[in-house]
Amino acid sequence: MSVTMFDVASRAAEYDARAPQDILRLALESFETVGISFSGAEDVVLIDMALKIRPDIRVFSLDTGRLHVETYRFLEQVRKHYHIDIDVLSPDAAGVEKMVRAKGLFSFYQEGHKECCGVRKVLPLRRKLATLDAWVTGQRKDQSPGTRANVPVVEEDRAFSAAGRTLFKFNPLANWSSKQVWHYIRSNDVPSNELHQRGFISIGCEPCTRPVLPNQHEREGRWWWEEETMKECGLHAGNPAVPGKT
Repeated sequence: MSVTMFDVASRAAEYDARAPQDILRLALESFETVGISFSGAEDVVLIDMALKIRPDIRVFSLDTGRLHVETYRFLEQVRKHYHIDIDVLSPDAAGVEKMVRAKGLFSFYQEGHKECCGVRKVLPLRRKLATLDAWVTGQRKDQSPGTRANVPVVEEDRAFSAAGRTLFKFNPLANWSSKQVWHYIRSNDVPSNELHQRGFISIGCEPCTRPVLPNQHEREGRWWWEEETMKECGLHAGNPAVPGKT
C-alpha cells in the first residue's frame, strides 16, 4: 500500500478493539518495510505472533553498551529460538566517547537520563527508522500512567517522520495488560529475560534499572531517582500526556 493512501485515523478507530494479531497483520500487509523493535517481554510476544503471519519479519534491537549481561543472553536466546536475524544497533562511538569524556559514566544520576538516552538510544533508532515505512512496538497503555495511557494501536510517528516522509507506528498490545502478556508467554513457550525472575519488570540499561517492590508500578524500577512523568527515554517521544498532567 502507498503510504499516502494509509488513513491512520480511520485505521486507529477501526482496529482499536481488534486482537493484536489483526493489528500486526494490518502493519505487515500495508507496508513493505516494517521493523519490530525488540527489547522486552512484550516485544517477543509480537515476534512470536508476527512469524505466524509473515516469516521474513525484520527485527531490530538497541544495544546501548550498558545492558545487563542477562539481556544480552536473552537477545541470543530469542535469535536461536526463532531462527531469525536480529539487527543489533550500536550508538555512535565518537558520540559516546565525547559525552563520557566530558561528564563521566554516570552523569544521568545528577543531570537526568535524557542526554545519555539520546546518544545511546534515540540517535541509533533514528538511523534505523529512516530505512522503514513503519515500526512495531510493545507499548501498553498501563505501562506508564504518566505517559502511555493514551497510546493508540496505530499512529503517525511525528517524532521520527521527516519532511516528505511519513513514518507509522503500530502498538498492537496497547490495550493488553501485563497479565495478558505473561499468559501468552507461558501458553506459547515464548522466551523471557531471566531478570524477570528476580523482580525486574521493566528492564532497561543496568545502571538505570532495579527490581520493584510488591505493589509498586512496573516503571518505578526505571530511572527511580526521577519523578514519574519523566520515565521515558525518547524512543516514544510523541506519546500524549494524560489529561490534567504536565
